[in-house]
Amino acid sequence: MLFRSWKEWFSVCASTINPPRNDHPTLPGCKGIWTVYHKNTRIHLGESSRMADEEDEYHAYLIISLEARTMVLQTANNLEEVTENVDYYVQGTTLAAGNLFGRRRVIQVFAHGARILDGAFMTQELSFKAPNVESGSSSDTSIVASVSIADPYVLLRMTNGSLQLLVGDPSSCSVSLTVPSVFESSKKSISACTLYHDKGPEPWLRKTSTDAWLSSGMGEAIDGADGVTQDQGDVYCVVCYENGTLEIFDVPNFTCVFSVDKFISGRTYLVDTFMQDSVNGLHAHSKNTEDVIRPGQKENSKDVKINVVELMMHRWIGKHSRPFLFGILADGTILSYHAYVFEGSENSSKVEGSVSSQNSISLSSTNASRLRNLRFLRVPVDNYAREEMPSGTQLQRMNVYKNIGGSQGIFLTGSRPSWFMVFRERLRIHPQLCDGPIVAFTVLHNVNCNHGLIYVTALGTLKICQLPSFLSYDNYWPVQKIPLKGTPHQVAYFAEKNVYSVIVSVPVLKPLNQVLSTIADQEVGQQFDPDNINYEGSYPIEEFEVRIVEPEKSGGPWKTRASIPMQSSENALTVRMVTLLNTTTRENETLLAVGTAYVQGEDVAARGRVLLFSIDRTADNSRTLVSEVYSKELKGAIPALASLQGHLLIASGPKIILHKWTGSELNGVAFCDYPPLHAVSLNIVKNFILLGDIHKSISFVSWKEPQLSLLAKDFSPLDCLATEFLIDGSTLSLVVSDDQKNVQIFYYAPKVSESWKGQKLLSRAEFHVGSRITKFLRLQLLPTTSERTATTPGSDKTNRFATVFGTLEGSLGCIAPLDELTFRRLQSLQKKLVTAVTHVAGLNPRSFRQFRSNGKAHRPGPDNIVDCELLSHYEMLPLEEQLEIAQQIGTTRMQIMSNLNDMILGTSFL
Repeated sequence: MLFRSWKEWFSVCASTINPPRNDHPTLPGCKGIWTVYHKNTRIHLGESSRMADEEDEYHAYLIISLEARTMVLQTANNLEEVTENVDYYVQGTTLAAGNLFGRRRVIQVFAHGARILDGAFMTQELSFKAPNVESGSSSDTSIVASVSIADPYVLLRMTNGSLQLLVGDPSSCSVSLTVPSVFESSKKSISACTLYHDKGPEPWLRKTSTDAWLSSGMGEAIDGADGVTQDQGDVYCVVCYENGTLEIFDVPNFTCVFSVDKFISGRTYLVDTFMQDSVNGLHAHSKNTEDVIRPGQKENSKDVKINVVELMMHRWIGKHSRPFLFGILADGTILSYHAYVFEGSENSSKVEGSVSSQNSISLSSTNASRLRNLRFLRVPVDNYAREEMPSGTQLQRMNVYKNIGGSQGIFLTGSRPSWFMVFRERLRIHPQLCDGPIVAFTVLHNVNCNHGLIYVTALGTLKICQLPSFLSYDNYWPVQKIPLKGTPHQVAYFAEKNVYSVIVSVPVLKPLNQVLSTIADQEVGQQFDPDNINYEGSYPIEEFEVRIVEPEKSGGPWKTRASIPMQSSENALTVRMVTLLNTTTRENETLLAVGTAYVQGEDVAARGRVLLFSIDRTADNSRTLVSEVYSKELKGAIPALASLQGHLLIASGPKIILHKWTGSELNGVAFCDYPPLHAVSLNIVKNFILLGDIHKSISFVSWKEPQLSLLAKDFSPLDCLATEFLIDGSTLSLVVSDDQKNVQIFYYAPKVSESWKGQKLLSRAEFHVGSRITKFLRLQLLPTTSERTATTPGSDKTNRFATVFGTLEGSLGCIAPLDELTFRRLQSLQKKLVTAVTHVAGLNPRSFRQFRSNGKAHRPGPDNIVDCELLSHYEMLPLEEQLEIAQQIGTTRMQIMSNLNDMILGTSFL
């Protein structure tokens, strides 16, 4: 199967919805966009349309908030501005907009007030003021900082850290402004808050407040206090204070049902503080190890001022779905938690019972309303979306969507926009690498864009898009499977014509008598009695071909533009696009080169062919023309070939031969009696050649006209599978993988005495991957945030390449160079994490990554590789442990997080 990158497909989709033109709508200074519904917009439609599901209801208006004004557009068919014809607040910036009362009304919230609208007409207007503020005082404290809407409630967080609540009355479709009593006298400043609507006939959080589900089952509804089954959803308010404490209140009573101290620490589990205190009261010695702060940590944790700047809690539709809790810290860290019901043991139930009996009646009633079986488990999140928030920034990054192309999740805006998609209660994070930073996002569903989206880039460009339906997002990368009806062996991409050349083998049933006659021809001199064999039936034979396939922009099945069949018993071993200098015309030609081998048994001398094809298109680009320009049979199989400074380098049997191209012939100009046995790979950088042998490790060869010279080689026996160059500025390294699932990195140093006057390649690093690597791909590292402004083109910082590899198990990985200071810092961190992190099954990652020689003599190489899989556990540690480890290795937490972030940004190829 083949796949294309997420970046490419999303760009295709965007340009499909918006035809290429130079008059894209620009919205400089855009602060946010929202789409809202209006029930009355469906009166003119047919009866069948009015009875449709809510998911099929079209949006009525698009609200665009700019720096000094607000635009309103109608979204019935096309986007048509109606700002002058509606009663929306358009004289300033809008902070939030949404629907209330079952989509019968629209609420628009701005800095000093809010408006309730019935379609285009205003039905109510409110003005906000801060609590406990006299009329003569300044009104700056009453400015709204953030808004959260959960029908029929609207939660307002003011710039002074206080909360106000808009309570809706469904009968009159009006709202009233109140201040929850629990916050009226509170002096604690609130840094972030959100509303969570636990929808459905069986609200999930109710199951965590009682043990009834243990006997009745999770799927049954829980009866209310009056004996009537409660089938309406519940609303909760999630609040995080400046001191890091997180609390969940029920709405509208605002009784605290769940609280956590030090939410910003990012502990693995979140447990209700009330339940922890109850257990710790009887068992003082049993403390959560994550809550213990060592003497060296306490001072450091106080020095680090990190607040939660945004909260989000949501439960998406799905079988056995559970709520997710997200929090974004000021330093860009994203905390993600998944709720679950805690199945308490009998001992814990007895402890809780004894505590309740000892406490007062009021405490018992409080305990009954707590969500005492609610727990949260932290979920790892890709560090790519990490973005430090500037002080004073009020922009909300998280945007919940319920149906965009059939997917649901959260879209994160900012300089590193990302999709957090939810599949089977699992987060799939897909960075959006096209179009750069995104400042605003919303969903759109109308006649011309079904379940699509709108976003505005940092340059002010508004784009209307749909997610490609042919991609599968329930993977580490969005993937499209291309049916080939055969087994692919190797792929080469021709960028100029946008076509792929694929070696494919297909099993073909052939008559048994034909197969046996072929075997009889090969077994000359052997005892073979054809009279005693039944010739009836058929036998499958693998036949090889090279297909030229072209991707479809619409996402349909790829079209096979041409097929190059191989001869009988001929296997295609390698395919590459090569650039050759035509010595006759003195022009470069890009050709498709194919190397083959005839498989005819051990008693037949190995032979192979070199094939060259030209690929062109017709004048109208309707057809792809493939024509053979050269074919020659050589002694030995042709397992690898490459272009070297306009020449064609061919590995044929136990030697490599360099040819020049005359336009009609390949003429040999140089050769080298390497590899010793059989080449498996050829890699070229400038005039240097890396050659991998099937049993005799690697050789380093240079081309200097008129000869090929062996510079150095690895004298240890090694069964190579794949090779590639690793470039770090002016430093060149040689990477090789073997059949024992190892990776070794060598370097050429003729001035070092250990290299035997330059004849021997020296080991730079070695690493046990755990999978057999069969292909390396060299890609240039992407610039990080610091490198975009601190480097100049052509410097060593920009001339850095990583090698992406694929394994037989189907996994992908990456090897990238690090500068010396970063490596030493991360290596010290890695040594600490070996003992600081709880490993799966207690396995030791340090011993697992040691080189495996399978009993062969091997001299251990230097430990110069850090394991990013282990380093990724650092950000999942509690904040106190992160600070302690950073202090122990002589650095800071922010420095470590910056290094990890740069690695992820530099290798975010897909």
